Amino acid sequence: MSEKVDVKKSLPSYRAKQGRFDVVDVPDLQYLMVDGHGDPNTSPLYREALEALYPVAYRLKFASKALGRDYVVPPLEGLWWADEMSAFTTARDKDAWHWTLMILTPDWIDQQLFESVRVDEVRLESLSEGRCVQTLHVGSFDDEGPVLERMHEEVVPEHGLQVTGKHHEIYLSDARRVEPSRLRTILRQPVTSVLTPRA
Repeated sequence: MSEKVDVKKSLPSYRAKQGRFDVVDVPDLQYLMVDGHGDPNTSPLYREALEALYPVAYRLKFASKALGRDYVVPPLEGLWWADEMSAFTTARDKDAWHWTLMILTPDWIDQQLFESVRVDEVRLESLSEGRCVQTLHVGSFDDEGPVLERMHEEVVPEHGLQVTGKHHEIYLSDARRVEPSRLRTILRQPVTSVLTPRA
């Protein structure tokens, strides 16, 4: 049996510091994914997504281990978007949120192995984010708004960039076991360069 791999530890894009906004290049990565809509605190779809995602993640881990490659199941992640970005930064209108819950999966996991453990709601898909701005938020999810507003309105433009793609969160803490004030979450936003008009 080979050594157990912690996938996220080998990826610089899975490290961030509070109070610092870094521009990082994120490689294409594959994830288990489930889609949904609505307030994660009250939507039955959110609970059902978690209940579908985690069993597949662990069945996949054990199937891989049986083949000689063991790994640590990475933390939960989420892509979040809404018709108006203010639903995240100022209004925090959670009923308007769309989301994709995800768990990072090692690159040696192929479609055939996934099909052996899958359930209908869960898919295995590659995500291409490329250049991103990210920071570490420590505290309640409900306190993310000012951090995101600063990221979108100040940091991104100051670097000659513009927001593209979906807001991405990586949950380094287990919200079931850690008090809200101590939650650690990487906030990531894909960006692209602002095109300079030709003279």
